[in-house]
Amino acid sequence: MKTKIIIIVGFLVAVGVILFVTMKPDGSGPMAAGSASAAALGSAVPPAGQTEISMLYSSEKKDFIEAAAQLFQKDHPEIKLTLNPKGSIAAAQAIVDGKEKPTVFSPADTLVQNLLASDWQTKNRSDLFATSGDDAPQPLVITPLVFVAWEDRAEVLLKAAGGTITWKSIHKAVTSNEGWPAIKGKAEWGFVKLGHTDPTQSNSGLQTLLSMTLEFHGKTTGLEVGDILKPKYQDFIKELEKGVPKFEVSTGQFMTDMIRFGPSKYDIAVVYENLAISQIENAQGRWGNLKIYYPSTTLWSDHPIAVVKADWVTPAQKAAAKVWIDYLKSRPMQELALSFGFRPADPTVPIKTADARNPFTRLASQGVKLQINPMATPPDGQVIRNLMMMWSRVVQK
Repeated sequence: MKTKIIIIVGFLVAVGVILFVTMKPDGSGPMAAGSASAAALGSAVPPAGQTEISMLYSSEKKDFIEAAAQLFQKDHPEIKLTLNPKGSIAAAQAIVDGKEKPTVFSPADTLVQNLLASDWQTKNRSDLFATSGDDAPQPLVITPLVFVAWEDRAEVLLKAAGGTITWKSIHKAVTSNEGWPAIKGKAEWGFVKLGHTDPTQSNSGLQTLLSMTLEFHGKTTGLEVGDILKPKYQDFIKELEKGVPKFEVSTGQFMTDMIRFGPSKYDIAVVYENLAISQIENAQGRWGNLKIYYPSTTLWSDHPIAVVKADWVTPAQKAAAKVWIDYLKSRPMQELALSFGFRPADPTVPIKTADARNPFTRLASQGVKLQINPMATPPDGQVIRNLMMMWSRVVQK
C-alpha cells in the first residue's frame, strides 16, 4: 500500500513540474510549441509582420553599404534586408535574364542604369524603373573616374600633354616601338603598361572606354552611334588597347596588383576615385609615389538607386525599400560615405571637414582634389550597347 502511495505521489509531482515548466511567463497557459527555440534563436527568427527586401548593388561600395545596413537593421527590425554585391554589368544582365529579382537595384552609374532600362524595355515592353517623381532613380553617392600613376611616369605624360594626362599622349607612347622614350620617358621603363578592366564585364572598364571615345571626338555630350562606327576612331581604340597586358574583370584586383608588383605590372591605371583613396596609402614606400590624377573631362559614377518596378515586388516591399533608400540618403549615412572615399550625393553635406580622418583632406599630397573638371553627359542605352559591341569586334576579335 505504501508503495502505491509513493508511486501516486511521484506521478502527481511529475505532472506538477511539467505544468510549471510549460506555463507561459504570464501564467496564462502552456507555451506554444517551438517558442523555447524561438527565444534561443533571438533575431534569427523574423518577428511577425517583418518585410523582407533584397538589394542588388555594385560591389565597389560593398563596405559602405554593409556598414550602413548594420545600423539600419538596429533601427528597423521590422525590415529584413538581404544584400547582394555584384559587378554592375553582370548584375544588370542577370536581371534581364531573370536570374536576379531584387527589390532595390543600385549599379555603379547611370551608364549601366540606362543600358538595363533599354534592354528591359526591348524585352518586356515595360519600364523597369519609374521615369519621373520621387521613385525615379536618384544618385546615392558619387565618385569620379581617375588615373592612378607612379609619379615619375605621370610627370612624363603631363609634359607630353601640356599639363593634363590625356589618352592621346598615352596612345603615342603605346603605339611607338620605342615605348616610353617616344614621349621622353626612360628607356628602362620599357613599353607603357596601362591598366583597366574589361568594358564588357566591368563598369569602370566601360567608363574608361567612354572616356577614350569622348576625348577622341572632342565631346562631352551628344555622343552618337555614328561616332562609334568611324574607322579612324576604331583604329585609335585598337592601338591604345595594345598597352593593356590583361583585361581584368575586377577593378580592385588589378589595383591590388599595381601596388603589389609596382610599375613592373602597371605604369598607369584607370579606377574609381574611392578605390584609389582606399588603397593608395598602401603603395607609399614600396615602389615610389603613387598619385591620383584627374582627366580633363570627368565621368561620374553616381550610383543611382531605385525600387524595381516588377511583378515580384509587392506593395509592402516597395514601402520597406523606400524606407531603406531614405535611410541611405540621410545626412548621417551620407557623412559615413565620406570615410569610405565617396563624395556624398547630398549637396548639403560638405566634402571638406575638420575631421583629421577625412581622406579628401588627408590625401591631398597624393593628388586628391575637392574641385575637379567639368562633367560629361552619359549617352543613352543604344550608344552604350554599340560601344561595347565595337570594343568586342575591334579589340577582342
